[in-house]
Amino acid sequence: MSMLAIKHGAINLGQGFPNFDGPDFVKEAAIQAIKDGKNQYARGYGVPDFNNAIAARFKKDTGLVIDPEKEVTVTSGCTEAIAATMLGLINPGDEVILFAPFYDSYEATLSMAGAKVKCITLRPPDFAVPIDELKSTISKNTRAILINTPHNPTGKMFTREELNTIASLCIENDVLVFTDEVYDKLAFEMDHISMASLPGMYERTVTMNSLGKTFSLTGWKIGWAIAPPHLTWGVRQAHSFLTFATSTPMQYAAAVALQAPDSYFAELKRDYMAKKAILVQGLKDVGFKVFPSSGTYFVVVDHTPFGLENDIAFCEYLIKEVGVVAIPTSVFYLNPEDGKNLVRFTFCKDEETLRSAVERMKEKLKKK
Repeated sequence: MSMLAIKHGAINLGQGFPNFDGPDFVKEAAIQAIKDGKNQYARGYGVPDFNNAIAARFKKDTGLVIDPEKEVTVTSGCTEAIAATMLGLINPGDEVILFAPFYDSYEATLSMAGAKVKCITLRPPDFAVPIDELKSTISKNTRAILINTPHNPTGKMFTREELNTIASLCIENDVLVFTDEVYDKLAFEMDHISMASLPGMYERTVTMNSLGKTFSLTGWKIGWAIAPPHLTWGVRQAHSFLTFATSTPMQYAAAVALQAPDSYFAELKRDYMAKKAILVQGLKDVGFKVFPSSGTYFVVVDHTPFGLENDIAFCEYLIKEVGVVAIPTSVFYLNPEDGKNLVRFTFCKDEETLRSAVERMKEKLKKK
């Protein structure tokens, strides 16, 4: 889709990276670290300053006190944290439950680990977890459940009731939980709840996060995994053979970023809520059915009012004939048919770009 976008001069509301830069205070910290000579290999699991900052931020967010030396592993983005977790903690033949639609890296890394993927589909309009189906899917071979909240691509946030039920099932069946929480600071309609903070769950949870989404620095690829020592051991074993270490100066800058005042995160949320309002209202005005998005910087819509046969055909038409990029959601499902009526837009763009995209769609996209 990105290549088609470039070819046709389309406005890219598909890929989830901002078209604006991260905060100056973080970039200046990176420059200073480079000037200070912090340019050689870092310690494999993270420089102490950054590990300490991760632990401090986690305590502030969840109330949990963790050991930065034994329970934090710095990775090259959350995608590497995902890979290290899967490869370090999953054995061939283990069953892992995913909720579709899902970030495509999940299935790929589970395949590398030799896992058997069990998939439960979350369906519009609210993408609620079908608890009875989850209960029947868990078996004696289930090793882990992977949760992404706030959720890419739908913007769903798992409710406290859903998380409590999943936690109870995991404790009852001795199942691990892997949580991808990269959008935790982009929670709009409700407070983000970290699974590790629920009673009895920290000791069976790997919490994965990154710098990129919160600080608009996706190209830095700075992530981390938080887990109790017995799980961290496996994550670190895999990590040491994936990247060994993550960029040293960027870790020092990331440590500064995580110490940002509450005002930074409040302003971030306000800015994204304003962007979201522009896009959501615009999409409704164009004629899409827009599904609720409680978090992330994504919105999922039903494209069927415009008469194209599936999501891929619609997205190709949107690029070539309208000049706007969206992502076909079928790529996020094990069964592509489940996503054929849906496409994803992102609002991590400046307001002028969002308004221009909406105007193009109003002008050129007609219901059939």
